[in-house]
Amino acid sequence: MRTIEISTDTRISSIVIGESFRNASKYIPSGKAIVITDENIHKYYGHCFPPFPAIVIGLGESNKTMDTLAHIFDKLVEYEADRSTFILAIGGGIVCDVAGFAASIYMRGLRFGFVSTTLLSQVDASVGGKNGVNFQGYKNMLGVFNQPDFVIIDTDMLRTLDAREFRSGFAEIVKAGAIKDELLFSYIEEHYAEALQKKPEVLEKLIFDSVSIKSLVVEQDEKEKGERKKLNFGHTFAHAIERNTGLLHGEAVSVGMVLAAQFSVKLGLLQQPESDRIAHILNRLQLPVHLRLNYSELIATMKKDKKREGDFLHMVLLNNIGNALIEKISFNQLEKLTYDLC
Repeated sequence: MRTIEISTDTRISSIVIGESFRNASKYIPSGKAIVITDENIHKYYGHCFPPFPAIVIGLGESNKTMDTLAHIFDKLVEYEADRSTFILAIGGGIVCDVAGFAASIYMRGLRFGFVSTTLLSQVDASVGGKNGVNFQGYKNMLGVFNQPDFVIIDTDMLRTLDAREFRSGFAEIVKAGAIKDELLFSYIEEHYAEALQKKPEVLEKLIFDSVSIKSLVVEQDEKEKGERKKLNFGHTFAHAIERNTGLLHGEAVSVGMVLAAQFSVKLGLLQQPESDRIAHILNRLQLPVHLRLNYSELIATMKKDKKREGDFLHMVLLNNIGNALIEKISFNQLEKLTYDLC
């Protein structure tokens, strides 16, 4: 078991890798808690949950909405939650995002923690304090920055994870290496087959290294004023792809990183062989790297991106594997280069 701490102005958040979710109760600071989970996790693991009331939400991105928040708030009122109540989210990225947001605004804020059950949420969504929901189909338009007390990463729970969902998580691990750590990227290239086979020592290293990278970035820039924006590598394209195609988040990030790498090549920042390495390892991890995209829909959605600033967009690009930079790109330039890529 290994622990990484994220220390911010408001809280110290502990990410515990290798802990069993069955031990979650010992991390809860008070005896009063309510669990928020989804239908699948409740079906497979509900009998092992701590003895607290449970709120069960639906599956998939379509449930990351204000309606789901309203359902959670109704149940919190029914269960007589007060400001001493702790919210324990057990699930993947959608559960963590929605539960963290609900906890952050109910009665002006309840303490909360996560048991992260998918590879994608273990390396990304549950770590860093971003909580929110989608609005009118646009990703994470409503939300807050608020750190959980703890995140428990129980890799044994990945055994029941759908194969496609499991592969989807590798996109965020590749992203971590691409923007910050060439050695991690090379390790993925060397051990991708073992990772796909869920070899424990390989998975735990990939998770630990990815979380370590993200935690350091978050400590430097919790509210995403500068350095943390680099964690969005590939995401400007990915959020638009996700909205318009129905791909899983990690699958959309995979295609988005390939496009962002090619974008970097076209701007003269990145060499083509380095861009090819990114596409090659994503393909080896059985993630999509090419997609027939509707140019008009892609641009229209990208114009709603949270990183927009007037007629410009802050895009995360690469000048080497392991070294990301943020470039201010005009929408005219974005439209032309995106048209060429599509």
